[in-house]
Amino acid sequence: MKASVIIICALLVSYAPNLAATPGEVPEGGQLRDAVLYGFAGDFRRLSELYGKPLIINVWASWCGPCRAEMGSLDRLAKKYDGKQFNIIGITTDDDADAALRFMLQADVHFANYHDHQLLWENMLGADRIPLTLLIDKQGRVLKKIHGSHEWDSPEALQLIGNEFGLKLK
Repeated sequence: MKASVIIICALLVSYAPNLAATPGEVPEGGQLRDAVLYGFAGDFRRLSELYGKPLIINVWASWCGPCRAEMGSLDRLAKKYDGKQFNIIGITTDDDADAALRFMLQADVHFANYHDHQLLWENMLGADRIPLTLLIDKQGRVLKKIHGSHEWDSPEALQLIGNEFGLKLK
């Protein structure tokens, strides 16, 4: 009896990532579908406009404490590298775009952020828990998904980003 319970538990754990997938989620190694990113000033752009350089996508919400905690390090990373060796964007899953905008202003965030008002990005990126940061290659393929809050300008994070993108970062 004990052995069969252990086997069943092990099988459930091994299939857990598949069970937890969001609708239409693109897994690591998969190609992101081209879709529209909606800005806060009524502007928009297509994801494909960012191809050509590696891309970091951070999925966040203004009510998420860990998201708020890592935003400063993402902004410092963006000030140093955004548009140069790779691009960085944020996508908020906030229902209230005004709350997201207030947070970005209060936190003095300078890199491009977009509002996922239709949950398209949340589902495609697999953001069933946030913060979620994705490392995307220059053709739009998902290299890595990283959950949780991190210091994105730390030496360890720079090494991870550099290794995934094949870049030497200082």
